[in-house]
Amino acid sequence: MAAQMAVNSGASLWGPLKELWETVDGAVLRRQTESVHLLDLQLKKHKPHFLSLYTNPPKSAEQREKVRKASTEGIAIQGQQGSRLLPEQLLSEAFILSDLFDIGELAALELLLAGEQQQPHFPGLTRGLVAVLLYWDGKLCVANSLRTLIQSRHGKTFTLDLSGELVALTTRFTDELMTQGLTKRILTLVSEINETREFERLQKERGLGNEKHRKEVSDLIKESRQALADSLFSWTCQSPLSEDDTLALIIHLESVTAQADGSLDSVSLALVMALLYCLDVSFIEQGTEDRDDLIQSLPLLTNKHYVDAVHSRLVEGPPWKLSGLQAVCRLAWALSLRVLSQLPQGCALVEFTEADEALADQALLGDVFLFMKQGILGCESFGLEEFYIRRLHSLITDFLALMPMKVKQLRNRADEDARLVHMSLQMDSELPSSLRKDLDHLMTLIGEFYSKDSFGLELGLEFWCPTESLHHTSLQGSYLGMALQRPPHKQVVLSKFVRQMGDLLPSTLYVAYLRMLKGLASGTQCAHYSFSLLKTNGATHSDNIQGVSGSPVSWEHFFHSLMLYHENLRRDFPNPDASQYRHPSLRGITQRELEGLTSFLQLLTTIITWSENARLALCEHPQWTPVVVMLGLLQCSVPPVLKAELLRCLAAFGKSPEIAASLWQSLEYTQILQTVRAPGQRQAAGIEVELNEIESSSEEYPLTRAFCHLISTLVESSLPTNLGAGIRVPGFQPYLDFLRDCVFLPFPTRAYRHPAEKWEVADAVLEVFHKLLRDYEPQPSDFVQEMVELQGEKVAAHKPPGHSVMFHLLNDSPMLALCLSLLEEGVRQLDTYAPFPGKKHLESAVLRCLCLLDLALQKQVVFMDFLRESQASMLVSPLEQLLQGVSPQTRRADHIVNIARYLYHSSSNPEAAFQSAKILRRIAKYPNIQTRLVGDFTHDQSVSEKLMAGFVECLDSEEAEEGTENGDDSDQQKKIARIRHETQIHMLNLLITSLELKTPNLALYLLGYEVKKPVSSTNLQDPGVLGCPRSCLHAILSLLQRGTEKRSGPVLTQQAPHMAELCYQVIYQLCACPDTSGPTMRYLRTSQDFLFSHLQHLPFILPGNQIAALSQMSWLMKTAAIELRVTSLNRQRSHTQHLVSLLLDDQPHTQHTADGESGMEEETRSVSGFLHFDTVSKVRRKLLSVLDAIDFSQDMPELLQLDFFERTQIEQVIANCEHINEQGHTVCNVKLLHRVLVAEVNALQGMAAIGQRPLLMEEVNSILQQVVERNRVRRSLSAKRHALRSWRSLVETLLTACPADLIPADDRQLIIRDLLLDLHDKVLNEDAAGELMPIVAGAVFTLTAHLSQSVLSEQQQGAGLEASSGFASIANSALHLILRKLLDFILCTGGGYQRLRAHLYGSLLYYLQIAQKPDEPDTLQTAGKAMWERLTAPEDGFSKLQRENLAIIESYGKALMEVVCRDACDGHEISRMLALAVLDRILSIDRQNQWLVYVCNSGYLRSLVESLRQDDVALQSLLTPQPPLLKPLYIYESKMALLTRVAKTGQGAVELLRCGLVLQWLIVHADTIQSLLRCQDLSMGALQELSLLTGIISKTALPGALETGGEVNSVALMEFQGHINRFQRLCLSLLGRLAGSERERLLKQAEIAAPGDSAERREEMEVSMQQVCANIMEYCQTLLLQNSTQAQFSICLFSPSGSEPAGRDGGRTDLSSTLPSMAYSRVPSLGLVLYLLKNTAADFFRFHQSHRQSLGKLQTLDQLPPDELKELCQGLVSGPGGVEKISSVQRSLLAKRRLVQLINNRAKLLSLCSCILWPLRHGRGPTARVLGPSVFHI
Repeated sequence: MAAQMAVNSGASLWGPLKELWETVDGAVLRRQTESVHLLDLQLKKHKPHFLSLYTNPPKSAEQREKVRKASTEGIAIQGQQGSRLLPEQLLSEAFILSDLFDIGELAALELLLAGEQQQPHFPGLTRGLVAVLLYWDGKLCVANSLRTLIQSRHGKTFTLDLSGELVALTTRFTDELMTQGLTKRILTLVSEINETREFERLQKERGLGNEKHRKEVSDLIKESRQALADSLFSWTCQSPLSEDDTLALIIHLESVTAQADGSLDSVSLALVMALLYCLDVSFIEQGTEDRDDLIQSLPLLTNKHYVDAVHSRLVEGPPWKLSGLQAVCRLAWALSLRVLSQLPQGCALVEFTEADEALADQALLGDVFLFMKQGILGCESFGLEEFYIRRLHSLITDFLALMPMKVKQLRNRADEDARLVHMSLQMDSELPSSLRKDLDHLMTLIGEFYSKDSFGLELGLEFWCPTESLHHTSLQGSYLGMALQRPPHKQVVLSKFVRQMGDLLPSTLYVAYLRMLKGLASGTQCAHYSFSLLKTNGATHSDNIQGVSGSPVSWEHFFHSLMLYHENLRRDFPNPDASQYRHPSLRGITQRELEGLTSFLQLLTTIITWSENARLALCEHPQWTPVVVMLGLLQCSVPPVLKAELLRCLAAFGKSPEIAASLWQSLEYTQILQTVRAPGQRQAAGIEVELNEIESSSEEYPLTRAFCHLISTLVESSLPTNLGAGIRVPGFQPYLDFLRDCVFLPFPTRAYRHPAEKWEVADAVLEVFHKLLRDYEPQPSDFVQEMVELQGEKVAAHKPPGHSVMFHLLNDSPMLALCLSLLEEGVRQLDTYAPFPGKKHLESAVLRCLCLLDLALQKQVVFMDFLRESQASMLVSPLEQLLQGVSPQTRRADHIVNIARYLYHSSSNPEAAFQSAKILRRIAKYPNIQTRLVGDFTHDQSVSEKLMAGFVECLDSEEAEEGTENGDDSDQQKKIARIRHETQIHMLNLLITSLELKTPNLALYLLGYEVKKPVSSTNLQDPGVLGCPRSCLHAILSLLQRGTEKRSGPVLTQQAPHMAELCYQVIYQLCACPDTSGPTMRYLRTSQDFLFSHLQHLPFILPGNQIAALSQMSWLMKTAAIELRVTSLNRQRSHTQHLVSLLLDDQPHTQHTADGESGMEEETRSVSGFLHFDTVSKVRRKLLSVLDAIDFSQDMPELLQLDFFERTQIEQVIANCEHINEQGHTVCNVKLLHRVLVAEVNALQGMAAIGQRPLLMEEVNSILQQVVERNRVRRSLSAKRHALRSWRSLVETLLTACPADLIPADDRQLIIRDLLLDLHDKVLNEDAAGELMPIVAGAVFTLTAHLSQSVLSEQQQGAGLEASSGFASIANSALHLILRKLLDFILCTGGGYQRLRAHLYGSLLYYLQIAQKPDEPDTLQTAGKAMWERLTAPEDGFSKLQRENLAIIESYGKALMEVVCRDACDGHEISRMLALAVLDRILSIDRQNQWLVYVCNSGYLRSLVESLRQDDVALQSLLTPQPPLLKPLYIYESKMALLTRVAKTGQGAVELLRCGLVLQWLIVHADTIQSLLRCQDLSMGALQELSLLTGIISKTALPGALETGGEVNSVALMEFQGHINRFQRLCLSLLGRLAGSERERLLKQAEIAAPGDSAERREEMEVSMQQVCANIMEYCQTLLLQNSTQAQFSICLFSPSGSEPAGRDGGRTDLSSTLPSMAYSRVPSLGLVLYLLKNTAADFFRFHQSHRQSLGKLQTLDQLPPDELKELCQGLVSGPGGVEKISSVQRSLLAKRRLVQLINNRAKLLSLCSCILWPLRHGRGPTARVLGPSVFHI
């Protein structure tokens, strides 16, 4: 019992019914295949709702008591645990609602709770008011569902092309409903539900809110009644009603009344049409496949009792409240009886069928045709239903075809009445009372019925029987499909009716017959037949000669009459100043003539509007000259109504550009609008006088409206620039001035007899302005004041009319003020939600004002740019600034607010809302306006709520439907749906644009963020929580979330791909912006679980719109990357793990369980559990699936094949028309290109050009199609690039930002392997687009870097080296495959894409790093290994992988070598550096030196060496105080690294020397080298430089070095020899300094400079000095050995003096000081050598002793006393007392490290001493020569 009394918070009277309607709509109207099963379930569930239609749950005392106690004891709510206490106020409202709608108390409480829940969707309304809406919305859902189910039935009239299963289901279900009395229930409800009565009850209980709420309640009630009536109508269209149901329908119609204007309301009309379809048997003639089955089910043929009952009720029943309606039903019954009488089954019904004539007579007596016109056609909803139109067409045509005698009687009666009327007029007596106008009414009905063809059916074609062979391909109609087929009998009869009615036509029927022809001429083919009829009716030329007059209904008669009128009236041509012109008399045309002329002009207008051939034929007729005659009549004194018709007729002629051009000149010549004022003329003439005096006094303005219509048509067809040339300043300006100053500006202040006409005038003139501005494109010439010669004087020329309109809109002009005032008036009227006269035209005028503002905003940038460039004196202001001005009506700056308020009326005015959104979007681009807009929008709380509600309502629109940009607008419903969708697109773009600007901005306000506080302080909530209103963010999320719980994924991505793309972009921008990121991501994460619910449906596959699908995924992936980064930083591990598992797992997910939630095992599974290969089934990783969805191939458009245009010029024109759109894509403006090409074609002169024009236009179309395809390709490539970048960003975030332990190392390597292999497979496909390669290369680089890092980290942890499967966790085979694909990628880039290869070189370096064995530290343990042990050691994993890598690289041969070497020598700096690094790395592992041989033999090595000279200049520029970029330094460093690598091999060193590397370096830097050798301040760094420099000199600065350096000229040889001599002298001088007393000084200086590290610094100094001495001694030895007795030169190294350097005091004694000093001044003595030998030998033994001691200490480290340990540690621990603070274990480690360091230093010093002693020991060669008589022997 408790469960039964639980409350449904979704309201059982609304929520389930809404779900029912959505299911029915999805299955029947949207044709969702998966909905059929759901529909079956819903129908079974809701069958009681249909059986007891609109029956509310009854009240009960138990429920009342339960609800009363809910405030104290609580009440159970479905889906919630426990009971909930409800406030007393809510319970009181529930009782009121229960009494108001007579529903159960629990149901009332449910409605209130649902109202409270839905309250954010209805801002400004209380929960009670929302509950009222929900109540009636639930009723409407049931009615709509019923109607849709019945429409899906199989029947006799129409079909929805649904599946047989669905049709069978709905047919069976609705049959059951009908047998349970559905018809009577519907009729009862239609009678009971009364809007007025319901409103009275609601008003009494305060159940009505503001005007909008009243309107919504009223609409729901009306729509509910209408849906019920439509259900019955749909049933009778498909299936007949039973006898009882038919009689019940007739009885109901007997009491139907008409509205005030005599027409039926839409509900009554639906029921009338239901009865007419009940009585319809015309389908029998159609001969469909199921005709026999339909006949068997028709009670009219199978049930005599049914016929008897219906006949008795219609013939003998009581009189109806509407006799006309009774007459219609009787006529329909009579026609059905007539059809039955002609069938075999009709024999049994003779007693009824014989009464058809009598019934028809009764119907005619009831004015049946008059009621059809007034009662049925007068109903607004009649033209909105195609099958109403078809049934009435059938009724009219059946009467004419089946009852020809009755039609003849009508004609005879009309002829007799015409004679009586004629006699009465002659005798001047009263008209007889017995006159009937049945035929008149019939003709008028036909005319009005067929003139309105809202569905383009052209049913009037059945009245025309073609007499000639129908070869025209565009003929359409029921029976015009076959060219030579005999027309059906019915068509022949109808055609005969049209022709016979025109024969000997009495004057009383003249106007009615013309009106009938006017209706039958509506349509392209109908107009053609009407034109032919009027043409053949006319008398021939011979008849005219013989005095025989033709038919009065003919072109001949009509135009002849017009000419006669013109002749008679122009004799008394009025003086412009004469008073009779302003008050014209009717003495020329009587009232009857006026009606006839008006009717014929309307007929003429209709024909020439539809038929261009008729238009041209009539205009070019030499005798009739209709345009001339009509313009002449316009100058005569005729009534304004006739002039208006003449102008409308001229406007129809002006639809052809050929006629429009001449019509402009004729209009100017006749001065209908006076553009030239005669000298002495006191006041204006023409139409201006008509407007100001005649029309204003009569308060009716037909002539003004017609003139505006004429100008509007002519402007669209042709606008000559030389209009009025010769007699005035040429141009359109006078017409524009008149329309603006005399029509538009005064229109609000004029008096109007019919209030609606005020808005008609405004609409008509604004239409002209709109067309002028729409077609205007600003040109530089518009801003240059041109002069024209007029009557010998130079006067200023007029600007283009669009320029003038633009100028007035960009100034605070009366025109702009009136437009803005009109917008304010429009929104004020719409806010009343009440009908008023002229509402349709007011809405149209408002729409045109909005269009004007939008066009001005669109064109003003170019306009003002040209104005600034021209430096003209004209002043304008940007329109967005003018819109911020103060309104004179409200005294507030609310113009933009008024524009935005039209969004609030999007449901009733979608086009105005669309234009409003466009304007706001254009204004929002200006940053300086955003803050002002936010202030204006939030200033008034009520206005702010309305604006927010308007924006949200537009975004929430369920009727929006995405279509093509220029879709077919013939279907009004689809057009409105497309407009609503485009409104949403503009609003989303507005949000995107605003979010890019500084805060506060409009987007933040609309999306619900704080605009008066810091944005980051926003606390986003669900709508209604903490008073949070429903914002655009909630609307966007609602749109995106629809369908995410289903397997098919988000609905919006399928139904509106572009809109979904923009929604995802808005979400991304909110997440990416620092201010909004925090609140947004918290809300998405906690309230929505947004990202997971959408990412699980990736990839989005849209076969027809791949571009949109890629963009959607791009924004979503970028948002996911931000989420992963943020949750990782915030250590929200569960969220990160959730997403990582979704993206990387290769195990199947249980995404959708029965309740739509994820299974528990998915929640608890560890991320480390995925990616293992021991599972049974695998799924594609989500990341790889997304990559699969990106198609790397791209179909490129073919080259243009042109016959007339030149390709290069066309390509240049296309390039000139290109621009960057809002998405950043470079596209061609197709409209601009079309305009340029058409202008080019039009500029061609001559007959040949005219003849070839069709071919030229065909080629223009092919060019445009090509450009459209190019644009599509560019957008496609851009979308793919965007998707790839987003994918790469997500991958990099996963690998970099997420915690490393979420993805174990082995799994990480396998993931990277899969990603790399898939990426390479896609990019290496031969169809892959080159534009995508750079992004892929970047991703490959990142992935390879992470792979290398992962493998190296695993190696450092000691794992993977001994694995049998390969190197680390990833197999060698996988690594080899990655390498091969990487090398293939490098080669496939060819000669281009050098920057792209930079990424690939980086990837290759990272890959090769994997096989690079870590360097072992130089320790005694490693040094102790014997050489044999190293040679015989087994091959480790590093060496094996390195060997295999090299084999793969070498397998690519010279092709790869060529690419790498070429990039290393030339191109982009980064590419060169990386290519050099790759070369360096490959040379290091290339044991066979194949790459080295290629580099040397191909000349690349020489090229690199020679480039070093150019690098010097760039390197020197870096020494400036503000150096440029450091690129040259890095490149130089890379080159030197490579050359160093080459020099480490013997062959490489030889090649470098052969290339002259060192010689060139020495010569180029000779000055620098000499300055280094002369350096007096020998610091530690200087000594290290000298050690390297002397090493180079000792091996290269030799006299014979030039022999290996190639060809050298004599000058260079002499220069080089001089440099060598200087190097020798400086080196020997340096030797004297370092071997003598200066050595001790430098060592002391080092100790003083670093007292704490004196021992270590001394050792370093000693090493450097010994190295320099060793190098110099080696140099001396080499020089001595190179000198032979046969040499042409001698080298003087040492003087023959034996004096040694003095002691440590720095003194010096030279043994040969007494000799002349000139020869020996720069040559050291041999005593220096002796000194060096002695000291070096002493140092050697000293170092050897120290070395042995240190080795001994190292071996007995554990036994060393503490003092020695402390002394050893002192060199490695800084600070006083540092040694005492460390433990004994640490001391031992530090002492060991210090001993190893000392041993290494001593070993190096011993080596250097040996290097010094060796040249000295071997210095006595036989070829040595010194200066002097003796040689010193060692």
